[in-house]
Amino acid sequence: MLTTLFISLLNAFSRLSWRNLYRLSDGLSWLLFNLVKYRQQVIWQNLRLSFPDKNDQQLRPIARAFHRHFTDLIVETLKLRQASVQDVQERLVGDISVINDLYARGKSAVFVLGHRGNWELANLFASATFKHECIVVYKPLSNQRFEEWFRQMRTRFGGTMVPMREIYGELLKPRTRPYLLFLVNDQSPNPRSAYWTRFLHQDTGVYRGVEAIARKYDLPVVYADLRRDEERRGYYWLDITPITEEPAVLPVNGVLEKQIRILENDIVKQPGNWLWSHKRWKHRRPARLQPEQILEARYDRE
Repeated sequence: MLTTLFISLLNAFSRLSWRNLYRLSDGLSWLLFNLVKYRQQVIWQNLRLSFPDKNDQQLRPIARAFHRHFTDLIVETLKLRQASVQDVQERLVGDISVINDLYARGKSAVFVLGHRGNWELANLFASATFKHECIVVYKPLSNQRFEEWFRQMRTRFGGTMVPMREIYGELLKPRTRPYLLFLVNDQSPNPRSAYWTRFLHQDTGVYRGVEAIARKYDLPVVYADLRRDEERRGYYWLDITPITEEPAVLPVNGVLEKQIRILENDIVKQPGNWLWSHKRWKHRRPARLQPEQILEARYDRE
């Protein structure tokens, strides 16, 4: 009963205008971060450790920018349930020639993102715009009604959602056109299987799925950043950077190291546009790491 009511509310909110949704976001931001103090300790710990050269007064504008960004993500995602192709393509703009060139050469690729901008918008933009088949790796929700609601939203323009545990079988299926495999890899992985590096001044574990899949299927890797348009609320710039076309040529974890350095630089340039409420550093680096968890020596720059 409660789930049905909540889904009805989500559908009702999705029919609001963009202007009214951002008014809702402003109110929600005040409620979550000024009244409820949602994950305040996590946010501030992440910011202080990531920017040790800044004091709290300097960090406060970043925190405020994140607060609005976080609730904007919520209302924008609701709107994507109803948004048209034209609306999606107007709100995410960028040079996609790298992707078009891969398609022209018949190449599939791994398309990796961080939690910057609105990745749900990127998903719909990709399936509406790219000629590739778009396959999005995700973690299913435990509530089946919510899972179905989000699946319908995410596949509106033809994208395919595949749980991570099923991705290797999915990639073995015959296809009539090249595919792009979408992975978001700046979450907090199992420390015993993660690649470990320094990221934002902290020991950080990174999911190895991007690296493992690219090597196994010899796939080019591209990284995409979703940069918030500071002048127009709800609009983003898509910046696509090729990582490699030959993952096997790079040292072990070389793909991840290149990608994480670009992500770090993007966060420093626009820090409010990242998911600071996430418990990104909840795991400690193990005392002993396996060879597959470190950067292969021949890639070391020291």
